[in-house]
Amino acid sequence: MLLKVKKLLLIFSGLLFLALLLLMAAAWPHRNAIPVLNYHQINNSAHNALTVNTEQFEAQMKYLTEKGYHTISPSELADAMENAAALPENPVLITFDDGYLDNYNNAFPILKKYNMKATIFLISDYVSVYPNYVTWDKAIEMQENQIDFESHTLNHVELTKVSPEECLYQLTNSKRAIEWHLQKNVSFIAYPCGSYNDEVQKLVRQAGYRGAFTVHYGMIHPGDNMYALDRVPIFGGNSHTLLRFKLRLHYAPVCIVLHDIRDRLFHVHPLLAHLVPIP
Repeated sequence: MLLKVKKLLLIFSGLLFLALLLLMAAAWPHRNAIPVLNYHQINNSAHNALTVNTEQFEAQMKYLTEKGYHTISPSELADAMENAAALPENPVLITFDDGYLDNYNNAFPILKKYNMKATIFLISDYVSVYPNYVTWDKAIEMQENQIDFESHTLNHVELTKVSPEECLYQLTNSKRAIEWHLQKNVSFIAYPCGSYNDEVQKLVRQAGYRGAFTVHYGMIHPGDNMYALDRVPIFGGNSHTLLRFKLRLHYAPVCIVLHDIRDRLFHVHPLLAHLVPIP
C-alpha cells in the first residue's frame, strides 16, 4: 500500500512539474526569439540520433513554409543583432553540421522546392576526400541556389581539447580553404561537438569570424553573445516525427528547461536523467 502511494505521489509530482514548465513557457519572453534549426544527416538508411529521414525533413520544410516562416542566413541574423537590420516575418535559420553528401542528394532538392535558404558548416578536410561528404563542385552548385557554407574546422577536433596554437590553426585554415574553393567570405563557425570556452571564443574572434554556433538547446534573442549562439537540435532521438519537430519549435522554452535539467542530472544521477522527457 505504501509503495502504491509513493508511486502515485511520484506521478503527481511529475505531472505538476510538467504543468509548471508549461506555465513558464507561456510566460517566457520569446516573441523576438529566432530559432536556428540544427540538422546533420538526411536519409532513409541510417537509423541513428543524428539522422532525419527524407520524408520527415520534407514535411518539416513544408510546415515551415505553410506557417509563414522565412529562412535567413547567418549574415542576416548578425546584421539584425549587431545593427538592428530588419528581418522578414517569422525568421528561421536552417543549419546542417559536417557537410554530408546526403545534404546534397536529399535535403538540397527539398530546400529548392520550397525556395528556402540554408547553411552548411563544412569539415573542410573531408570535402572531396571522403565518399560520405560533399565535393567542392557540389558545394558550388548549392551555393548558387541559396545554400551558404561556413566552417566546422579542418577535421572536427574539439577545440577545448587542443592547444591554443592548434585551435587557431584549425580556425584559420578551415576558413581559408572554404574561402579559396568557394570564392566567398567565411564569417561563421559551428563548434565541433559544441565544445568551446572563453579562450576558444577569443581565438574565434582573432581568426576573423563574426559569430559562432553551439549545440546548446536555445533560441536566439537580441543581445545574445555572438560567439555562443544557441540552436534547436533536430536530432538527439530515434524518432524524428513532425509532432516532435513542432514541439521543439513551438515549445522551445519547455524543452530548453528539460534539456538543461537532464544535463545536470547526468553528472549526479544518470539513470534519473534518462527519465526526464524531452520531445
